[in-house]
Amino acid sequence: MYNTPVPPKSELPSSAQLLKSTILAIGLSATVLVTVVLPSEYGIDPTGIGKVLGLQEMGEIKSQLADEAEADRQRSSALGDRSGSTATDQQTNVIGRFLASLIATPAYAHDGQDQYDQQTDETTLTLVPGEGMELKLEMHKGDVVEFGWKTGGPVVNFNLHGEAEGASVTYEKGRAVAGKTGRFQALFDGEHGWWWRNRTGENVTIVLRTSGRYGDIKHYR
Repeated sequence: MYNTPVPPKSELPSSAQLLKSTILAIGLSATVLVTVVLPSEYGIDPTGIGKVLGLQEMGEIKSQLADEAEADRQRSSALGDRSGSTATDQQTNVIGRFLASLIATPAYAHDGQDQYDQQTDETTLTLVPGEGMELKLEMHKGDVVEFGWKTGGPVVNFNLHGEAEGASVTYEKGRAVAGKTGRFQALFDGEHGWWWRNRTGENVTIVLRTSGRYGDIKHYR
């Protein structure tokens, strides 16, 4: 066994040195907090350094995504929790579509009164700053809708999804988008459509054109 000799007191740091090191460590931590952590995590940039380094934008994105997740949760609760959990990434979307196809009700035979008429509509919505709005189409499983929507410049966050009792699916979602065109096929009988959120500081007008087989158009705020 080896005994390590105790260093003499002259080689040990003094109380003043320890205090100085502690103050220095606290100062460095505070500097990192103000210049890196706050801008990158919360979008708060009191020094302006975060904006120069691109950290403030990163924090603003994280804050907006957190706000959107909370808005999704509140929206689902306000609508009677019809949609359940909303998919948060592409992998979850694929799983949601697969599960929805398994639990969805059988497709209508689409004969006589069961079949929705082919129709084309143009709908205009205006969102004030911070407002969210939902537009849904009543659709049968297998019905196809072609669509196009645009804001004319300002950007919005959106979520294209479907809901029914016991089934939900997210077809597509995006952040800071000024418009979108495409088509989707209903995976089950229910309400399918869009939810938009205006995160800008000005009113945003959305013009939506839809063409396909669907029933009533419903609006939710």
